[in-house]
Amino acid sequence: MFKVNRVGMMIIVCILLLSGHTNATVLLDRVVAVVNQEVITWSELYKTMEADASPAVKELQKDEQRKIYKKNEAAFLETLINVKLQLQEARNVGIRVSDGEVQEAIDGVKKKYAMSDSAFRESLKGEGYSYDEYKKRLREQIIISKLVNTQIRSKIVVTDEDINKFVAENKKALENTESYKISQILLKKQKDVESSKIDEKAGDLLKKLEQGESFANIARQYSEDPSSSSGGDLGSLKKSELNNDFLDVVSKMKPGDISKPFWTASGLHIIKLESKSEPKDKDAMREEARGMLTNKIFAKKYDAWIKYLREKSFIEVRL
Repeated sequence: MFKVNRVGMMIIVCILLLSGHTNATVLLDRVVAVVNQEVITWSELYKTMEADASPAVKELQKDEQRKIYKKNEAAFLETLINVKLQLQEARNVGIRVSDGEVQEAIDGVKKKYAMSDSAFRESLKGEGYSYDEYKKRLREQIIISKLVNTQIRSKIVVTDEDINKFVAENKKALENTESYKISQILLKKQKDVESSKIDEKAGDLLKKLEQGESFANIARQYSEDPSSSSGGDLGSLKKSELNNDFLDVVSKMKPGDISKPFWTASGLHIIKLESKSEPKDKDAMREEARGMLTNKIFAKKYDAWIKYLREKSFIEVRL
């Protein structure tokens, strides 16, 4: 028999642990946290963890996945509590997001990764989200971004004196500014598969690319790196962050070039150089210093603000 708690918020329903899997274990849902007048349920916590898991975790057996989720559920619940607090604060100060803003953001994602609407929706399914669920989560992210900008970012002031001091203390890091924006397709080494077979597969992929197929689409379909979900996008990497194997290849490329397949200890790579950032001049270095210092101040103020939201709220954790 189940006992209703003092605020009468026990939910008694049966859910599937892993939605969409017919062999999923049926468990009892329950409230794992109360945040002011709202609750976070066990199913909400686990669905979010499953959707946000890395590709490597998603490839594990269900029992292994569950061990990882169990180990991280307390920390992840704290993140969900913080999200709930920020959404509540946004409602309190009257922040809203229109349907048009949400659609604009979705269109931006599809354009960035060269995805059709059907490919985008299929990608969402792979991440464990329906289209409506994704729109809801995206709306919440935009709301929080607006809130944080008005409550914190817009109030940060960085003076020339602050920048001078920061440059003096971080001169070496700021001078190391040459960077490359890279996307990659990775075919991992496998004990049971001969290298020649992997070479052959990479050759087939390179032919597809030479025939005009989108690098991002090929990466999403065939890459075995966690970056596959974002079309192989590795972001901007400083020259000092690249190992010699990568640096030898990328240093001979021009923006837009696609490399021949090459081996590293991780496996066989095909990379695309999206753009290259040359060493910065003095003015650009100061601007980068301004951004780094602003982010440093923001992180400190954001943590203090979250602490304030938590202190003024009723929070009960029931894990």
